[in-house]
Formats: sequence, C-alpha cells, structure tokens
Amino acid sequence: MNIKKLLLHFMGLVFAMSLAVAQNSEDVNSYRGEVFDLKTNKPLVFASLAVEGTNISTITNTEGNFQLKVPKTITDANVLISFLGYSSKTIALADLKENKNKIGLAISVTQLAEVDVEVPKDAAALVRETLLRKGENYFDDPTLMTAFYRETIKKRRRNVSLSEAVVNIYKSPYDSQRRDAVELFKARKSTDYSRLDTVALKLQGGPFNTLYVDIIKYPEFIFDFELLKDYKFSFDRSTRINDRLIYVINFTQRKYVIDPLYEGKLYIDVENRTLTSAVYSLNITDKEKAARLFVRKKPAQVDVWPTEVAYRVDYREKDGKWYYGYSNVLLEFKVNWKDKLFNSVYSMTAEMAVTDWEKNLSGELPKNRSRLKKSIILSDEAIGFSDPDFWGEYNIIEPEKSIESAIKKIQRQLRRAKSRQGTSTP
Repeated sequence: MNIKKLLLHFMGLVFAMSLAVAQNSEDVNSYRGEVFDLKTNKPLVFASLAVEGTNISTITNTEGNFQLKVPKTITDANVLISFLGYSSKTIALADLKENKNKIGLAISVTQLAEVDVEVPKDAAALVRETLLRKGENYFDDPTLMTAFYRETIKKRRRNVSLSEAVVNIYKSPYDSQRRDAVELFKARKSTDYSRLDTVALKLQGGPFNTLYVDIIKYPEFIFDFELLKDYKFSFDRSTRINDRLIYVINFTQRKYVIDPLYEGKLYIDVENRTLTSAVYSLNITDKEKAARLFVRKKPAQVDVWPTEVAYRVDYREKDGKWYYGYSNVLLEFKVNWKDKLFNSVYSMTAEMAVTDWEKNLSGELPKNRSRLKKSIILSDEAIGFSDPDFWGEYNIIEPEKSIESAIKKIQRQLRRAKSRQGTSTP
C-alpha cells in the first residue's frame, strides 16, 4: 500500500512564504477564567467547558485560560468543566464572574480491578471493535457545525504568523463514505514578515489539517484495517473522563515495519466502546522520507525536515451520541540554508474547536464556489485584523499571552508605518 495514502501528511509546507482579542457582542455574556490542577496549581491545557442543555462549548488554551460566550437568553444553565483523567465539575452560570474565574479540578484515577468490569484480553481486537461501531456510537445525521480554527507559525519561540477563522463544517454521518465539506465564514491574519527568512512560509490545507484528525470519520489516515497488524497494542492504566471509565491503549509500530507509522494512546469508553480521545505522533525514522511527505515546495538551496509531528483529537457526547469536538496538529521542523551557518527552527500549529452545532436535516451542502479546497492557504484568503467586532457572538479559543503580545507589537508597527505615510510629502 502506498504509505502516502495512510499518513496524515495533508499538512503541507509551502515556501513562497491572527489575531485580535475577541470583543463582546451585545447579545452575549462573556466569562473568562482559568482551569487548573487543584493539587499542583498547574494549568490544564485543552480542558473542555460546555453549557449543559445546549451545544455551546469551548476549550482552554495552552495556558489553561478560557473565554466562554453564552447568549443572554440563557440564564439558569450549568457549565460542565471536564479534563481527561480528572473529576468533572459543574458550575452554575449565575456563579461565574465576567473575569478571573478560577476553576480547580482533582485527579481521578480508577483501576479496572476496582470496578465490576471485564478487562478485554486483546487490545487490538478492542480497537477494531471501536472503529467498526462508529455507526451506532457517533452522529448518524448530517450536522452543521460552527468551529473556530487557528494556525500559528513560530520561528523558535517567537510568533511570526497568526491566522484564525470561523468556519462552517458540513459534517456527514459517521457511517457515510462522503467527506465533510467546509465553508469559510470569516478569517483574519497578521504576519511579522521581518522575522521570517528571505522566503515566506505558508501552511497548506487550512482547517482540513485538523478536520482529518477525526480518526473515527477518517480511519484510513492512520488505522487502515489492512495495516492494523503493523501496530502493537497494549493496555495502560485506566482513567476517567466526564466521570466515565476509560480504557487507555498504547500503540506503536512493530519493529519489522520500515515505513514511518504512529505511536501514542487511545482513550476508549469502557461501557460502549467509543473512542473519546487520541494523542499520538509520527515515528520519524527517516527524516528525508518524512520531508517528502510534508514539504510541498521549496527553493533548491534549502533543506527542510520535520523533527516532530504530533496530533490530538477529542470527542464530545450529547444524548448518547459522540461527535468530533477538538483537534490540534503540531509540526516542528528545521530549515537549513546551504549558504548560512545556522539552522532555522520553525513550529507550525493548527487547532480547531467545534463551538456549536445543529442537525442539518435537509442535508444541504455549501455551493461549490463557497467550499474550501483542501489546498487552501488560509493566510492568503484572510484579511487584516482591525475589525473590532469581527468575532461577535462566536466562541474562540482564548489567545495565549505570547500571541496577544505579538499582535500588539504588529499593530504598533502598522500604526507607525501608516503615520509615516500620512506625514510624508509627495
């Protein structure tokens, strides 16, 4: 089998070579805060916050911070805060403040032997069963999802390019062979080209980079049934998510397999054999082969190779059915200019969170002219970031402090440049 069909290499790099803080809408209440570990006080990254009885949700950023926007018409609901391996917490909306909410979660680890559960003997068989049950455990209706997407490019630790968008995902049923369609609602960007090298760097694929990490919908990108035998599966210590008991399964490619596959962990619900989360990375055994998978175009005098390729996907549950909720992709690579003494180190991150959804009972899809192509480069499609009401009522992933600082710096640079243009004489 062609390894390119199997690998999640749609995250393409193109050498040709966003962000503003969300503003509150008049029709929503906004709540900001932090989710952290009660014992260590460390922030919990990618913790989920969902308004019970609705489809509204968001997720914490890499610093554990969140912003949750709730329509003012919703006043007496509760917010469920959950994180893998921790006891969930429910807080009434009325008890949340506008800012500086501190929400601590406690670790919850349960041994399978402590509960009346029969432990499967074959981890690989459990994975196969989980993949085959997607039709009964996951959404079986066409669904229209609203999602927030962000991609960043860093040169070493400095943010140099930021793009984000609100997109509509026309999600087909999980047992359908039809691929999902994506429609761009709005997008914006900012790029500090002074920190990029002579040529600029772009990420090809946009939201599809994260959408195709939905293992249950697109198992062919990682667990093609023909190649499951090339992985070794084993049980790890169990855990909990949303107070449900979860099998944890480790997987890695077998030693005799030459082509690079994946290694990581699968989190499978004990009761109904549902994949709730997956965290994994590409086993880079041959950097040149990996480079051919990811680099779409580059100058002849530049060598580029990935040093890390990592993925994460989380699913959420509503009324007994599960659906794609969040995913992220990290690609770290080195750029070696043949006429330069030192390498440049870049990292590219793409993440997408579903913030609302409704059944698409008509099954309507966006017209071809408004659909995003899988070859999209979001930074080419996006506009600037000056519109203060850009996000309106939409939930976003709260920006990290480093991103906020980068945007403020770029904004100051643009203001100075405009000021100089305005005062110059012909």
